[in-house]
Amino acid sequence: MYKRSKIAIIGAGMVGSATAFSLLQSGVALELLLIDKNKDRAEGEAMDLSHGVPLAYLVNVRSGGYEDLPGADIVIITAGAAQNEGETRLDLVHKNTAIMKDIVPQIVAQVPDSILIVVTNPVDVLTYAALQISEFPDSRVMGSGTVLDTSRLRHALSLQAEIDTRNIHAYVLGEHGDTEFVAWSRAHVAGTPLDEYFEDDLEKPLTREIKEELARQVRDAAYDVIEKKGATYYAVALALNRICRAILRGERSILTVSTSVQGIYGVEDVCLSIPCVVGRGGIERKIPFHLDDEEVKNWQKSASAMAEFTQNLRLD
Repeated sequence: MYKRSKIAIIGAGMVGSATAFSLLQSGVALELLLIDKNKDRAEGEAMDLSHGVPLAYLVNVRSGGYEDLPGADIVIITAGAAQNEGETRLDLVHKNTAIMKDIVPQIVAQVPDSILIVVTNPVDVLTYAALQISEFPDSRVMGSGTVLDTSRLRHALSLQAEIDTRNIHAYVLGEHGDTEFVAWSRAHVAGTPLDEYFEDDLEKPLTREIKEELARQVRDAAYDVIEKKGATYYAVALALNRICRAILRGERSILTVSTSVQGIYGVEDVCLSIPCVVGRGGIERKIPFHLDDEEVKNWQKSASAMAEFTQNLRLD
């Protein structure tokens, strides 16, 4: 099931170069290709990374153009305008949709059988745009979604519970952004519902107020990091590494990637994050999930926020 393959990254900025560094360290791919409109930037990043190959894994790291895409199993799109301080992800939609309209047809022309991973924000809207432009099956187009948000949540809960993050099963669903929400009703620790796990812990009870604060911290984490250092890139690079490993190794891991969610709780024609089985075929299955009444409202609110933009996208 495991195949060391070729991964192309479109956009050699902070996120793209950090992703390439993470992939090089993991050795999951045999070849890494960096493409950027600033060819010198892409070449410089590729050179810097390739100098570390003897200290990591035997990976062919190089820069190039779209004509070098053939053979790529995965194409990661990070190119786009950056999110500035005080700017929401949705403020970026018009600028980055135009960029997507330029990039995706060139990918399709070169690697029509590849798997696309969209990272550029607003990721759910642009995943929808990439799906429509490429005309790929929705199994082969995904956004990085709330994989990182879910990681942030599990980290926060592990500190609260003082246990290993790997024993915490909780998911952030919906938009990767301001309307995302935690599916608290489905969260558990080693099979024990989260509320039950905390019932006997008098020192650290998981009250509604604490849940709301944890969800706020997860939702606003990117804004906090941007305020302090200008951009987020390390953690999202690790999230992308995780997605690529699941695909190339055929792990069939459950990850909250952004995908088309037709018919789920009445939602149509948008992309949002839900638990999906990710493996060699891309999204191999969308996991059925059940929400309580309040969470259903949050889900539909998130979908409505995305629909405002997807319904007005000019993709022709």
